[in-house]
Amino acid sequence: MEIRKVQNFVTQNAIYIVLAVLVIGIAVYEPSFIGLNTLQDILAQSSTRVIIALGVAFILITGGTDLSAGRMVGLTAVISASMLQTEEYGRRFFPDLPQLWMILPIIIAIVVGLIFGMINGIIVSKFKVPPFIATLGTMVAIYGINSLYFDMDPNQSQPIGGLRKDFTDLGSGSIHIGQFSLHYIVIIAIAVCFIVWVMFNKTRLGKNMYAIGGNVQAAKVSGINVNKYLILIYSIAGALYGLAGVLEAARTGGATNNYGNMYELDAIAACVVGGVSTTGGIGTVPGVMAGVLIFTVINYGLTFVGVGPYWQQIIKGAIIVAAVAFDMRKYASKK
Repeated sequence: MEIRKVQNFVTQNAIYIVLAVLVIGIAVYEPSFIGLNTLQDILAQSSTRVIIALGVAFILITGGTDLSAGRMVGLTAVISASMLQTEEYGRRFFPDLPQLWMILPIIIAIVVGLIFGMINGIIVSKFKVPPFIATLGTMVAIYGINSLYFDMDPNQSQPIGGLRKDFTDLGSGSIHIGQFSLHYIVIIAIAVCFIVWVMFNKTRLGKNMYAIGGNVQAAKVSGINVNKYLILIYSIAGALYGLAGVLEAARTGGATNNYGNMYELDAIAACVVGGVSTTGGIGTVPGVMAGVLIFTVINYGLTFVGVGPYWQQIIKGAIIVAAVAFDMRKYASKK
């Protein structure tokens, strides 16, 4: 009985155990890894990634997938950055644009993400195109749209820089609590995580989302308007990608049309490692957060101890495969 309890505990908390083992292992090899500066850097690097991953989690829980997330991040980063440059900057994207209230370009970028997410939802729900194919198509189209926008005169595909300080402060500014600095971007990410947790666990949207992912036919029979909820869920995911794009531009102090490339794969991997089932119907916000932290610790920690980037990719790939295999095994045992 005690052995079974231990097995159940390990099964239910495997993601957190892996995260703890990673941190301990790196700290044993390099004790200076444990420190406030390291924690601050890991949290800051995780912030935009966790917002993207939460958007992807919405889709995965319904039994779908979203390959367009990264390109939406890139598009919204370029849109927000192009409208929030200083007047003194020599290569302004819009030379005659007055200094806008900062919230306006941010809202525009988020709405753009929401619209493209809605388009994904309509293609999947109304036209019955498999999510993989639908979002693959929009991924390519969004990159084309972004590249056309980025190549407009007078910018002509030059990296967008010279961003206003009030905007870049969103990504690099912080509040100080004793010796610990908490970045604004981390506070925003924590707020988003809390809001998404409430949506997952305390709303009809969350209940119906899990029902759709668990058994779409049963959801239809129970009276759930599946098409409406799919469009809504994809739209919310798109808005989250839009917010992440804005914060990524603010964090890095610029943007190009290649921003966000492959971010969707990192987000899907973080979700899967964090316990979001590839078969739909299962997933939690704390699990997604832990999945993102695991990959950030891998990238940051292994670089910290001098492990080359190629070995990092091998380790990440092995973790992803192991997580999916573990997920499928749990699903098969339930069946």
